[in-house]
Amino acid sequence: MTSLLADTPADSATTLAQTPRTRPVRLGDRGSHDVALIHAIIDEAPICHVGFVDDAIKGHGAPSPMVIPTVPWRVGDELMIHGASSSRMIRRLQEGGEACITLSLIDGWVLARSAFHHSVNYRSVMLFGRPRLVMEEAEKRAALDALMEKIEPGRSAKVRAPNVQELKATSVLAFPIAEASAKRRSGPPSDDPEDMDHPVWAGVVPLRLTAGEPEQDQAQAQTGA
Repeated sequence: MTSLLADTPADSATTLAQTPRTRPVRLGDRGSHDVALIHAIIDEAPICHVGFVDDAIKGHGAPSPMVIPTVPWRVGDELMIHGASSSRMIRRLQEGGEACITLSLIDGWVLARSAFHHSVNYRSVMLFGRPRLVMEEAEKRAALDALMEKIEPGRSAKVRAPNVQELKATSVLAFPIAEASAKRRSGPPSDDPEDMDHPVWAGVVPLRLTAGEPEQDQAQAQTGA
């Protein structure tokens, strides 16, 4: 799948086409249009930020940019988000609004010998597009099951499935992973040669998002379930 705005063709199905919005401008060697990398970052990221323009805010005289965090997940070559059917973000995007979605994974602080060269090791994705509303009930249920599987593999088979009313109150939007790019940094600091003897520790402090000890729901603990 390629964007109509593409100005650089994709290499088969392994690389997304580059567009004016996904072409890296600064530090281009960190950019990538590799599909496997983009998918992997989406699969790992617990949060994305959805940017869109809301032109229907009461009392505000002009369209206003909005950025809302939510949980992303992937089904095939689409990025999924969900929300209350009545929510501002869902309504605007369902009406045909375009979104810019960003996802970021932080892998470490990069501590250099100079203040200027401190940095962050990271992996990120930026995606542009208009979503489709998942309408068909079986697909919608399957998509929400996939969200459960991202949170905890095997959980979709254990929990109560959404009832008809809950399903109606929830909207699922699917964005094509077509106009998107990844960007990443890894490795040690890039100090200037004249700073290499400066007497301060330099290197990488790894950062990881890890699960803590599970905290059982007290109602469940009291019933012994």
